[in-house]
Amino acid sequence: MEEDDVTIREQNFHSQVREYIICFLLFAVLYIVSYCIITRYKRKTDDHEDEDAVVNRISLYLCTFTLAVSGGAVFLLPFSIISNEILLSFPKNYYIQWLNGSLIHGLWNLVSLFSNLCLFVLMPFAYFFLESEGFAGSKKGIKARILETFVMLFLLALLILGIVWVASALIDNDAASMESLYDLWEFYLPYLYSCISLMGGLLLLMCTPVGLSRMFTVMGQLLVKPTILEDLDEQIYCIHLQEEALQRRLNGSSTHTYTRGSFTHQLNKELDNIRNQRNKLERRKKASGWEKNLLYPIVMLILLTGTTISVLMVALNILYLLVDETAMPKGSTDRGIGNTSLSTFGVAQAALEIILMFYLMVSSVVGFYSLRVFEVLTPRKDDTTMTTIIGCCVSILVLSSALPVMSRTLGITRFDLLGDFGRFNWLGNFYIVLSYNLLFAVVTTLCLVRKFTSAVREELLKALGLDKLQLSNSPTDPESGKLSANGHQKTL
Repeated sequence: MEEDDVTIREQNFHSQVREYIICFLLFAVLYIVSYCIITRYKRKTDDHEDEDAVVNRISLYLCTFTLAVSGGAVFLLPFSIISNEILLSFPKNYYIQWLNGSLIHGLWNLVSLFSNLCLFVLMPFAYFFLESEGFAGSKKGIKARILETFVMLFLLALLILGIVWVASALIDNDAASMESLYDLWEFYLPYLYSCISLMGGLLLLMCTPVGLSRMFTVMGQLLVKPTILEDLDEQIYCIHLQEEALQRRLNGSSTHTYTRGSFTHQLNKELDNIRNQRNKLERRKKASGWEKNLLYPIVMLILLTGTTISVLMVALNILYLLVDETAMPKGSTDRGIGNTSLSTFGVAQAALEIILMFYLMVSSVVGFYSLRVFEVLTPRKDDTTMTTIIGCCVSILVLSSALPVMSRTLGITRFDLLGDFGRFNWLGNFYIVLSYNLLFAVVTTLCLVRKFTSAVREELLKALGLDKLQLSNSPTDPESGKLSANGHQKTL
């Protein structure tokens, strides 16, 4: 009997060690990829080792950790769905015994824990540490900046906890809720993270429809469009003439003192735009036939199919919500992964769900940076400040943490949310879930209709040659009626 107990303890010990090693290896891969991404966009600094360099390096490591956690949140639900289907297909296979319910639940709990840690501790610490200089009158150095950072974090924690306490007391004023107000670990943090997840879901609801329509434009810029009723040689010739004219005006403006300044800067900006247009036209001319006539339509068709399937699945989920209460998103504490398939059509539907999740995540990121409010956070290669990187990491963390909840709420998958992701209070509200689905379907449809109607109108104008009838927007001097740089009088 004692030998059996020892054997069970040894098995549990080895299982725990194996799970820790797997989690560490997965996170190490995500951390390396995140570090490469951030260093690609981070502004290059001098190699001189000083106080600011140390602060920047610490903030860089914290941002890399946060981005790795965001990647883990993105892969969390797809990895769980794949694991469930693999265990169903090979239940007795010795080589996949490490893939079990304990590992999946452990990953969900770790991602939830690290998401809270990054959102409420690490990212505020990185920002305040980067902006700190030490208190007035104290000795400057790393210790003074760390002290100021911790004081700011303490004040921020008091402010946030006070706001949550007041909001909870106003919403739920019964005796049980008033007693739970003094429970920090079991009430404050889950309630606060539930509010953050709701904000992330609303942010996804705002960004994803915009991103789904924006994806067609992004892919159109990356790929070469087919040449239909267009004469590229004529367009390149016209671009060359415009470039030469602007170059002559720019050379002539350098001899006149009153034309310098903003006018010369505007001419340079126009010249750069003309050169970019010429490069795009030359690339279209040099592209092969299969790239123009086959690759572009296939990619556009794939994007349209993915968007249409997403909207149809949301529409079906709305019907399920109206007739079946089991369609409501809910959490699960069952560790039995691999018992039943949650996809009607098995592996094929599971693969489709995973593709749609990644597609929605990419679309949400594209839509996030397409909104005017968040354009300032757009990273630029080798020219992004650490403050901007911190803002980007926080935004992506909020989006990625809300992705599993949004996928389950919209009915993209039937896989139940595990760990703390299923403990959000608003998931049990029928009206919030139904309104979320309706808004997503309606806004996405409107964005797509607007996108395609404007695209068809532009292509028709371009095919008929009516786009060339627009008035030129050449730069003018501040005082109208004066002679321009080339000596001719301007016309209004």
